[in-house]
Amino acid sequence: MAVGPVVVVMGVAGSGKSVVGRLLAQRLGVEFAEGDDFHPAANVAKMSAGQPLDDADREPWLDVVAGWIAGRGELGGVVSCSALRRRYRDRLRADTPGVFFLHLDGSPALISGRLAERTGHFMPAELLRSQYDTLEPLQPDEAGAAVVIDGPVEATVERALARIPR
Repeated sequence: MAVGPVVVVMGVAGSGKSVVGRLLAQRLGVEFAEGDDFHPAANVAKMSAGQPLDDADREPWLDVVAGWIAGRGELGGVVSCSALRRRYRDRLRADTPGVFFLHLDGSPALISGRLAERTGHFMPAELLRSQYDTLEPLQPDEAGAAVVIDGPVEATVERALARIPR
């Protein structure tokens, strides 16, 4: 019997995917995976150099994330993954149709402020605009929900828990 869905915590860089994802996984009692850890070294180097990834760069990364999701399908789990385009989300749910996408939604001004305070991450703030340009919001036929991230992290987690089917 499944614990619950696999939840993909999605959004632009700096939206809190890792922090919220870890807390959600703890609260749900499931495993958490950091999607950034699945990037090949070439992707990390490209983003570190201030170059946005293109679809060819993302393909092997999305395949690895999709493999993790498929392996958690009966157990539930939470993974952070930008999943900015519909076709990326389609790829992630191809083998695991019950995936739930949780979009952490914040204004560019809020996210820019967060990125300015973040240190030690390979994703430079200069790429934020390209992420917003790429972002395709969840569509009505996609299992998921957008959660506004304008308050404390715990409030975001509570709003997220209220939206995740169990």
